[in-house]
Amino acid sequence: MDAMEVTTPSPPRSPRRPRPNRPAPGALLDHHSFTYSIVIPVFNSVEIVGTTIDRVVDVLDGAGLSYELILVNDGSRDGSWEVISTKARDNSCIVAIDLLRNYGQHSANLAGFREATGDYVITMDDDLQNPPDQILVLIDAAMRGHDLVFGRFERKQAASYRRLGSKAITLINRRVFGQPADLAVSNFRILRRDVVDRISASQTAYPYITGQALLYSGSRSHVAVRHEPRPVGKSHYSLVRIIRLVLAILFSYSSVPLRLAALCGFVIAAMSFGIGTVYLIRGLVGETQVEGWTTLVVLLAVFNGVTIALLSMLGEYTVRTLNAVSAHKNYHVVDRVSG
Repeated sequence: MDAMEVTTPSPPRSPRRPRPNRPAPGALLDHHSFTYSIVIPVFNSVEIVGTTIDRVVDVLDGAGLSYELILVNDGSRDGSWEVISTKARDNSCIVAIDLLRNYGQHSANLAGFREATGDYVITMDDDLQNPPDQILVLIDAAMRGHDLVFGRFERKQAASYRRLGSKAITLINRRVFGQPADLAVSNFRILRRDVVDRISASQTAYPYITGQALLYSGSRSHVAVRHEPRPVGKSHYSLVRIIRLVLAILFSYSSVPLRLAALCGFVIAAMSFGIGTVYLIRGLVGETQVEGWTTLVVLLAVFNGVTIALLSMLGEYTVRTLNAVSAHKNYHVVDRVSG
């Protein structure tokens, strides 16, 4: 049965406060002066997501913080939506959002950003590999005046192919988004309200929260946090998903692949002109033994070289035009539940 998209009126949002000022050197902001939104994308985690929610709530209640917990069901095919919607009905601090289908972690985070009202927004996974008590570590680091703080895992509990994928993405982040060499990034992070607003307002067909956060922040930092093994089940980030993410970042935010193709086109064109020149000289000195062979080779070499060069340049303009006009919706919400 096809999912039906319904329109659920959102509750009035509280006025957003001015962004926190950077404290004087050596001073800290008061973390009790702000509100916090914790955004958790949920995908096929029926066995663990309930425990994750309970532990996050216990940590934040125990710290006496004002918060909201936003759970975004990213097209789960198990009973995850039933779990998080029940939690939302029972707790006024929890909001559950159900997306039409699986759009990916970054689109789910974007949906959570646009729902969030906190002065700071924290993103984390649904599988307890980001221990909820480490949220307080991120908050303490943000109170030093940073508008973006990543959790740097002391030891990442992940498969070897995921670590290799992380290294590849780090190289792309440094080349495309200007990630400093001494800055570690992860999906466990805290962002100030103004950074979240810039990301939410961006019109891109393929959201990539880490890269956009680097682009739209001014004071970045990281702090050491724990990373624990997944208690149940296995990670949904397969090798295929990592490759798709790498390609999406490259083709959506970087012109490197296109310019590499253009460079190859110009090299092939130059080689074609060179071959044409060689056969032209051989034809002029009478070394060819086939009538019309020189003319044919020269014409094919010249015209193919020009065609390849023109296609490469047209590709550059086409991609730029597509990037300028692509503004389709990244996700569709079919249900929203809150206490």
